[in-house]
Amino acid sequence: MGVVEIIGIAGSVSLLAGWRLYLCIFATGLAMRLDALPLPEHLASLDVLANPWVMAIAALAAVAEFFADKVMWLDSIWDGVHTFVRPVGGALLALAIVDPSDPATQVIAFLLGGGASFAAHVGKASARGAINTSPEPVSNMVVSTAEDVATVGLLYLAYEFPLVAGGIALALLALTVWLLMVARRVIGLIFGRPKEPPPA
Repeated sequence: MGVVEIIGIAGSVSLLAGWRLYLCIFATGLAMRLDALPLPEHLASLDVLANPWVMAIAALAAVAEFFADKVMWLDSIWDGVHTFVRPVGGALLALAIVDPSDPATQVIAFLLGGGASFAAHVGKASARGAINTSPEPVSNMVVSTAEDVATVGLLYLAYEFPLVAGGIALALLALTVWLLMVARRVIGLIFGRPKEPPPA
């Protein structure tokens, strides 16, 4: 596996962890236990995700997140609590993907993985905060369900097709930037200064 593929996988997984950290951990571990995800020897350090205890804790946390993320404003509280958890988790996942024999690459992966997870988390949290200003709860549940499905699908693509993983990472990064811009605009409309009346 080449450097481009490894960077692509690490970037994709880190960004997805910013959305659904526990789902990323559980889905990867489950796929490994079912031999649906035959990882190369280079990624053997991810075997820890297939540990039954790790999978059980990740599954419980993923279920809790699934329901918390569907409830208006509770999702924002959940995101706030995970502002420190998701970036660290994403950084550790990226660290497990790169070559352990190269300390410099590991440090870079840890920093970039944490940064990618944090960016994705902020984009998600900001967008969901903006959506919560809508009085109806349906849009919140639709967006949350779409995030669940997209996380599993993109995670599968990233591991199964390493060459595509780089494109997935770039697309997720672009989506994160777009979400931040939309959230900023919505928040500006809601909390912006009232317009001054024109002079008489």
